[in-house]
Amino acid sequence: MDSFNIPQYSPSPSELRLEVQKEGSFSIVRLEVSEVNSSAYNDEFSSADAYNVAQCVRAVAEPLLVGHFGDAIIEEVFRRYREILSDRISKENAQFINVAISMAKKG
Repeated sequence: MDSFNIPQYSPSPSELRLEVQKEGSFSIVRLEVSEVNSSAYNDEFSSADAYNVAQCVRAVAEPLLVGHFGDAIIEEVFRRYREILSDRISKENAQFINVAISMAKKG
């Protein structure tokens, strides 16, 4: 796994707004920020919550991982990832934030 790296940067809503304005081809119709509540029914994090978060990440990352390593290790990778998530999130106040932006092409 040491040969695989996906650098990730999560810009703030104000950074997104600034970049759209700087580029100039689009206007922002709507920009919304929402917290993803993985424990909608209570305040405790459960292993089912870790599974749900891992599945969301898997939906994006799996094709990249399969392309790099093949599909033989995928189940094990995401099993370990769920364990790591469950451990970390049970100890930390982790927040998952989504930023949705709707734009219209100018002119």
